[in-house]
Amino acid sequence: MELAHSLLLNEEAYSQLGEVQKAEFIFDWLRYLEKLLVATSRSDVREKQKTLVEQLLSLLNSSPGPPTRKLLAKNLALLYSIGDTFSVYETIDKCNDLIRSKDDSPSYLPTKLAAVVCLGSLYKKLGRILGNTFTDTVGNILKAMKSAESQGRYEIMLSLQNILNGLGAAAIPCHRDVYKAARSCLTDRSMAVRCAAAKCLLELQNEAVFMWSTDLDSVATLCFKSFEGSNYDVRISVSKLLGTVLAKAIISKHPGTAASRQSIRRVSLEEVLELLGTGFLRGSSGFLRASGDMLKGTSSVSRDVRVGVTQAYVVFISTLGGAWLEKNFAAFLSHILSLVSQSHPKATQTQIDAVCSRRCVSFILRATVGGLLGEKAQIAAAKDICQAIWKLKKIMDAVMSDGNLETRLGSADVAASQHMLVCALQELGNLIHSLGTTAAPLLQDSSAGILDNVISVTLHPSISVRLAAAWCLHCIAVALPSYLTPLLDRCLERLTVLKSSPEAVTGFSFAVAALLGAVKHCPLGIPHGKGKIIMALAEDLLCSAAQNSRLSAQRTQAGWLLIAALMTLGPAFVSHHLARVLLLWKCVFPVSPKDLETEKSRGDSFTWQVTLEGRAGALCAIKSFVAHCGDLLTEEVIQHLLPPLPCTVDLLTQLSSILKTYGSPLKTPSVVYRQRLYELLILLSPETYEGNLSVILRELAADLTAPDIQVAASAFLLPPLCHQDDLLILSPLLQETDHRFIEEQLLLGSGIACGSLEYDPYSIYEKDVEGDSVPKPLPPMLSVTSSAVKLFGVVCAHVGEAQRLLVLEQLLDSVKHTKGARQQVVQLHVVSSVSSFLKYVAGSKGHLGPEEVRRPVLALVMGALESPSPLLRCAAAEAWARLAQVVDDGAFTAALAQVSFDKLKSARDAVTRTGHSLALGSLHRYLGGISSQHLNSCVGILYTLSQDSTSPDVQTWALHSLSLIIDSAGPLYYTHAEPTLSLIMMLLLNVPSTHAEVHQSLGRCLNALITTLGPELQGNSTSVSTLRSSCLLGCAVMQDNPDCLVQAQAISCLQQLHMFAPRHVNLSSLVSCLCVNLCSPYLLLRRAVLACLCQLVQREAAEVSEHAVMLAKNSREELTLDANIREVGLEGALLTLLDKETDQKLCHDIKETLNHMLTSMAVDKLSFWLKLCKDVLAASADFASVTCVDTMQEEEGDKGDDASVLTNRNDGRPHPFTNPRWATRVFAAECVCRIINQCENGHSAHFDVALAQEMKKKDSRNDFLVLHLADLIRMAFMAATDHSDQLRLSGLETLLVVIRRFAAIPEPEFPGHVILEQYQANVGAALRPAFTSETPPDVTAKACQVCSAWIASGVVSDLNDIRRVHQLLVASLTKIQVGKEALSHLYNESASTMEILAVLKAWAEVYIIAVERHKNHRQSLKTPACSEESVGNGSISPDGLLDLVHADLGTLSRLWLAALQDFALLTLPSEFASQLPVEGGAFYTAETSENAKLHYYNSWALILHATALWLTSTGFVVADPDEGAPNLSRPVTPTSMCQGSSSGPTVKSPEDVYTERFHLILGISVKFLCSLRSDATMESITACLHALQALLDVPWPRSKIGSDQDLGIELLNVLHRVILTRESPSIQLASLEVVRQIICAAQEHVKEKRRSAEVDDGAAEKETLPEFGEGKDTGGLVPGKSLVFATLELCVCILVRQLPGLNPKLTGSPGVKAAKPQMLSEDGSRLVSAALVILSELPAVCSPEGSISILPTILYLTIGVLRETAVKLPGGQLSSTVAASLQALKGILSSPMARAEKSHTAWTDLLRSALTTILDCWDPVDGTHQELDEVSLLTAITVFILSTSPEVTTIPCLQKRCIEKFKATLEIKDPMVQIKTYQLLLSIFQYPNPAVSYPYIYSLVSSIVEKLQEINRRKPEDTAELQIFQEGIKVLEALVAVAEEQHRSQLVACLLPILISFVLDEHALGSATSIMRNLHDFALQNLMQIGPQYSSVFKSVMASSPALKARLEAAIKGNQETVKVKTPTSKHTKNSGKSSSIQLKTNFL
Repeated sequence: MELAHSLLLNEEAYSQLGEVQKAEFIFDWLRYLEKLLVATSRSDVREKQKTLVEQLLSLLNSSPGPPTRKLLAKNLALLYSIGDTFSVYETIDKCNDLIRSKDDSPSYLPTKLAAVVCLGSLYKKLGRILGNTFTDTVGNILKAMKSAESQGRYEIMLSLQNILNGLGAAAIPCHRDVYKAARSCLTDRSMAVRCAAAKCLLELQNEAVFMWSTDLDSVATLCFKSFEGSNYDVRISVSKLLGTVLAKAIISKHPGTAASRQSIRRVSLEEVLELLGTGFLRGSSGFLRASGDMLKGTSSVSRDVRVGVTQAYVVFISTLGGAWLEKNFAAFLSHILSLVSQSHPKATQTQIDAVCSRRCVSFILRATVGGLLGEKAQIAAAKDICQAIWKLKKIMDAVMSDGNLETRLGSADVAASQHMLVCALQELGNLIHSLGTTAAPLLQDSSAGILDNVISVTLHPSISVRLAAAWCLHCIAVALPSYLTPLLDRCLERLTVLKSSPEAVTGFSFAVAALLGAVKHCPLGIPHGKGKIIMALAEDLLCSAAQNSRLSAQRTQAGWLLIAALMTLGPAFVSHHLARVLLLWKCVFPVSPKDLETEKSRGDSFTWQVTLEGRAGALCAIKSFVAHCGDLLTEEVIQHLLPPLPCTVDLLTQLSSILKTYGSPLKTPSVVYRQRLYELLILLSPETYEGNLSVILRELAADLTAPDIQVAASAFLLPPLCHQDDLLILSPLLQETDHRFIEEQLLLGSGIACGSLEYDPYSIYEKDVEGDSVPKPLPPMLSVTSSAVKLFGVVCAHVGEAQRLLVLEQLLDSVKHTKGARQQVVQLHVVSSVSSFLKYVAGSKGHLGPEEVRRPVLALVMGALESPSPLLRCAAAEAWARLAQVVDDGAFTAALAQVSFDKLKSARDAVTRTGHSLALGSLHRYLGGISSQHLNSCVGILYTLSQDSTSPDVQTWALHSLSLIIDSAGPLYYTHAEPTLSLIMMLLLNVPSTHAEVHQSLGRCLNALITTLGPELQGNSTSVSTLRSSCLLGCAVMQDNPDCLVQAQAISCLQQLHMFAPRHVNLSSLVSCLCVNLCSPYLLLRRAVLACLCQLVQREAAEVSEHAVMLAKNSREELTLDANIREVGLEGALLTLLDKETDQKLCHDIKETLNHMLTSMAVDKLSFWLKLCKDVLAASADFASVTCVDTMQEEEGDKGDDASVLTNRNDGRPHPFTNPRWATRVFAAECVCRIINQCENGHSAHFDVALAQEMKKKDSRNDFLVLHLADLIRMAFMAATDHSDQLRLSGLETLLVVIRRFAAIPEPEFPGHVILEQYQANVGAALRPAFTSETPPDVTAKACQVCSAWIASGVVSDLNDIRRVHQLLVASLTKIQVGKEALSHLYNESASTMEILAVLKAWAEVYIIAVERHKNHRQSLKTPACSEESVGNGSISPDGLLDLVHADLGTLSRLWLAALQDFALLTLPSEFASQLPVEGGAFYTAETSENAKLHYYNSWALILHATALWLTSTGFVVADPDEGAPNLSRPVTPTSMCQGSSSGPTVKSPEDVYTERFHLILGISVKFLCSLRSDATMESITACLHALQALLDVPWPRSKIGSDQDLGIELLNVLHRVILTRESPSIQLASLEVVRQIICAAQEHVKEKRRSAEVDDGAAEKETLPEFGEGKDTGGLVPGKSLVFATLELCVCILVRQLPGLNPKLTGSPGVKAAKPQMLSEDGSRLVSAALVILSELPAVCSPEGSISILPTILYLTIGVLRETAVKLPGGQLSSTVAASLQALKGILSSPMARAEKSHTAWTDLLRSALTTILDCWDPVDGTHQELDEVSLLTAITVFILSTSPEVTTIPCLQKRCIEKFKATLEIKDPMVQIKTYQLLLSIFQYPNPAVSYPYIYSLVSSIVEKLQEINRRKPEDTAELQIFQEGIKVLEALVAVAEEQHRSQLVACLLPILISFVLDEHALGSATSIMRNLHDFALQNLMQIGPQYSSVFKSVMASSPALKARLEAAIKGNQETVKVKTPTSKHTKNSGKSSSIQLKTNFL
């Protein structure tokens, strides 16, 4: 293929190829040439132009295929437009000659067509340059058309379109001729030609004025004719033509050119609408020849014309645009509605016609009003529609109130308005549904009176209107949930009052049912009590039905309808009424068959009608129960359901005889009864009606072959039984399109009605399949058939084999014995049932039965495979494969395949060939690769069939089947890949584009092939690259195909290729193809585009986005979207599309695509994304409300850029988004939150103002989120104050995210303030509307969350500012105090629970923060340094917030406790259900407890924490002043805090109350923590642990825990599990804090017991005291019963997880294996320190014996931590873990147990071992020296020496080793180590017990003195040495103090010379360094102290050494001199001497 890539055709390479490869080679060369010509310079092109033209023209003669000729023509034109044009006339002549040629042979045809295409392309590109040649050319082409066949006509039309396009106005002379030719083509028998003609005429009308002036009528009539017998593509093209021409007629400003000066009449809107209306009502017969219909025998308009005209209406209005529609809506509406009014009886002649016409009208309204108008305009339109309804109703009322009875019930008058009303009501419902809560102003507007109008129409005499009104109410309720309950009340009230009017009973029961159906769409629900009212009313209606025969039918229907609708509310509502429903169900059927017989002999036609109606209703109610309340279907309930079932079946068998007796009035009721019974049986499991299976089967068989069914409704029966993929090869009508709603009627065929609500009123409460549109049940005759087919499948699979065989044979006979049209119907039904049976058996893995059962099935399916109906063949192929699947026998499958092979070889007719080829494909689909030889023969046969060009159908089916085989064969297919690919390529290049269906199948094959090859396609071998380039080439051919579905296939093929071989797909051309088709009119193409985009942006979002923008900038052709992409990028274009699109799947894909793009690009293109979101949110926001908040900020001297952002945008540019819908705005708000989250993972500057501004200065392209804060707040504010509730929720969520992310960011310009402070007015303004009385609870709940977050964030420090938001919470608190009754009755009780709990949770959060700040403030006051700073901030005192909360604490605490009590009750296991209070809790009712649980789960944790804090603050000692007062409107709960149980007003003692509260909090915490679900939030766990901490902060609860050992152990085990299952350090720390408190509690308890024992037995002997504490007398600790053991487990868990080296098992030997010591992370250090603190507390909880058991463990762990973490740190500091372990050691060593007589000896032994262990740490293990920190180890030794009793450390061997360590350390050169050593020695020397300190003094003093003398000789150089010296002197001075009298003089004599040697005289002092001066001061000071202290010694030394004395005197004198000079500094230096000595920071000693 690479050889094809050259400017000239490589003829040498070309000549060596085979036929197929030649075609590929040429196509590839032409594709390359097209790109190359644009890129080559003109001169190069001109040089080779002659050769190129010759090569291209020679290709004309080589009969090029359709795609090749199109490319060839393109290249020719391009070549001339770039190079010279002088030879172009020759080329044109040559083409004309080719066209004139008389050769009519098929082989010459491609050349002729290529010439036609070339002409079109040349004129299009070169246009007027070609001057006058065009008249000849057009004449020639038109002449050729007369003799052309369809393909020729098709190409000629397209060519003429191009010629007209190129020439523009210059072509006027030919316009009439072209018009004439196109007219004849517009009604051509080939559909493709009609499409091409429509395109040609669409081009023509741009210049040909006559088309939309003088000839307008004839153009319209022509289009109507063209619609007749058209297909979907023709309807799209022709409706586009008609709509455009008519719109042009209205808007054209007639040009004053010479050509059009003739008097052109203006066309008015009325005339145009009249024209369209004529088409709609009379079809193509035009105005004069109305009698033409009579000849055809039908007098109604054919459906395809009506559907076509409907689409034309939509095009017409869309072309005129939304603004035009807004102006002219009233006229348009009245015209559209008049189409179904009585003045045009044609449209509504029969019920079927009426339904179809109504569909069309609804579609026009939906597509225009719903699609073109923004929200404001839609509200205005809704008012107009309402006006229309009111007018129609007035006419109706006038007719109804007419006194004369004869005229009064004239059915004609009733019918007159009914269809108009139905359409108007449905559109009104749809409009309000799509507006959602933004429609609130519309309903509040009393002048519009929407609700009154709709409710009044509910009484209309026509049932369709009543249903439509009910549906409209349903839509209103779904859109505005706050109206649901009032509407329900109103309808129930009318229903009760007007019980005696039949219209009212049915009308209002429909309305109630529809409203009940709306409940599942409204999360806030309806009050629970409504169920009771409805049930009572339904019973009343059913019981009173018999009283009045005029009303019995209506009342019966209404009663059961209400019950059935009630069932949709689910188990919670139904469970209370179930018993009564079951009773009614039992009563409605006779008890025994005998009663049924007597019934038959009694009634008359009317009673039977009512009875059947009632029984059908009962069946429907039970069906609804089974479908919606599955949880209630217990064994017991099923036993109650069963008894009437046999009777229902008996009645089924009797129906035919009843019908015979009473005649046709019973026909419909009996059909409905059958349908209801079948539907119920389908839902129940077959076991429940086992006894009746055979009877049912017989009835079904009779039903399916009944002689009175006339209509073959294959279109709805078969699709569910075919495979979805196979439907694609059938009519495009089965595919999803935007026009599905109206196209459906064409699919069903002429005799069948579309679905409509009046066929089954019971469907009004069902959830519709298609989302929001009206339910469309089919007529009963059709629905009963489809139910029967479904049920047959189930029943037939469950009866005995003998009977199965009998029934199947009976069915086979019935097909054989009928004739003609009847036979088709019967065959259809029978095959459907058998398919359904096979599908069921295959699905349930059942068996078909013996051999003979296969025979009838096989015969039936075989017959259907050769049926003329394509759908039936499709279903049969599926059944054929299912049969093989069920039989599951290789031989049988092979035999089936063989049958198909033989048929395909012998048959010549298309029907057999299509059926059997699909059968082969299906076999493979269900049974995988059957066998390789089968695969070969299958592929061979299908190859042959797919080349049968005489029948496109056979090609289509064969190729489709081939695609199935490729799919199922998988890797087995590799061997066939190349031949298949070349076959596909050959067909793609040669099949005419008029056969789009063949191309679609080719696309499916290519797709399957690419999937099968998969990742292989990445390879580099020649064979793979040939395959790959063929695939790409195939995609290119399909992309050029005019058919949209083929283009969709191309896109999905490229998508697959991009997945497997991304490098080889040209992204830019793919993206451009996607952008061009984003707005295609074909739904499937748009879906393919988005599915592909969604995949592309996951890998390379940025590239896709850039390509799209590049394309938009460079595009020459007008892209529909390019303006949009240019301005707002692909992302903006997608957002616009999201706003317009209605298809659910597409919207989902658009959102996915945008989310992927946002994830990968939002941080880099921040401004762009934020602007997009802001534009969408601002596009419809009301600015008036925003600016008032903003001006305030500008006055505050806000930064310039923010101010400009917040002022109004009046920059004149049109807004990129016009009126986006609320759903789009919600999505934009969600995007803002996502952007913030994305930035969190990005650069830190996103959340740091100073850094962001600095980076922005460095490079202006840098962009950070914090710089856009004003925008973020503005967007959140706009969303939070919108009309739409969903948007308000999103806005508040955005605000919450902003507050949480930005609360702590400081404002660099105002130190001490934060950046959010300036926006407090906005935040307040955004929150205020959410607290108004009419706001729904979910919005208020969200707003409470934002309030508490705002107060807790600490952004606002001024109390008055906080009060603004605080006030909102106070108001809410007042509102909820009334208890659950007084809250809004609009919603379900659980909604008020949600609101109450949200308020309580918000208060809890505020209270927790207030207490925390208060605590921190108290702590900071203790450290004076901090307090100065905090006062400097100018903030309020932190108690301010606490004071604010205190005011309401009394109320709050009561409500919090009540909420916790509710929560505790709700979370009890189900077996305690019987003990729960009957009427519910404080904030929930018993019935809604399930829904309420969720809200409690969301808020209990913070409430628990707050309650614990409150109880702590009262210290469990103060009783509330108002404790007993019933402040809630009734006692809170039976187990309430103080009210006592319901038995009587027993008042509990405070002790009881506190115990109860303590256990409540403890119980909730333990229950939660011991079974943490995976979805438990961190917030809840932390809050729970904090609550426990707060609880144990005060003595009383600690005494409770201390005294109850089991409780403590339980808590510890729970905490241990938390630590094991949750990795978060904060949670583990909080858990350890609770553990510490439990141990403290235990210690207190033990102390208390010891104390009281001592007090009691004061006189007794000490020995007799019992032992308190764990371990008692034995010292044994029992796991599970011991608090200490549990604590040890937990601490070991923490320590080993942080320091695995502590685990002796891990380190491999019991001895200490030395690893390098390590620094832990900050969190790790904290955890280890906390665990050590707990360990050191443990001995105090034990008895002496117990302490002996645990001591080794504790010591091992403590010393282990020391050993593992003793890292050397700079400056001689100790790491935090070492400090903690030393602190713990000190605690353990000084424990009283060490001194207690029972444990003393054992402790001493153990402590000695511990000391040995520490000493051993020094010694190199295995000859390696460890990196341990000497200071840490020395300190540990010192702690031992100072803290234990002397006998531990004074044994010689240990003492000697310790002294050695000190000696060795003194020798270390590191000054810091020396300093620390001196400090430690100082503390040892000062130890009071000489036995301990003297040995050290003896051993070490001499070396210390030596050291000091050495320094003295050397003179210190730096501060470190100075410090060493100072510390050394301090040690010596301490020795002097300790020494006995006789030795003191020697010591002083040592010390003095050293000190004096450092004093300087005044001369020396002047020139001394600072260090020497410091030394001088230090020495002098010390001398001044020593002199007076030991004067005698001092004097004797001085006397003995005159030199020293002289020196000292000189120094003192010098010092006095200097002191005189600078008194102040000397003081200073004195101080500095002191402070420069470093004290040991951590005071362990």
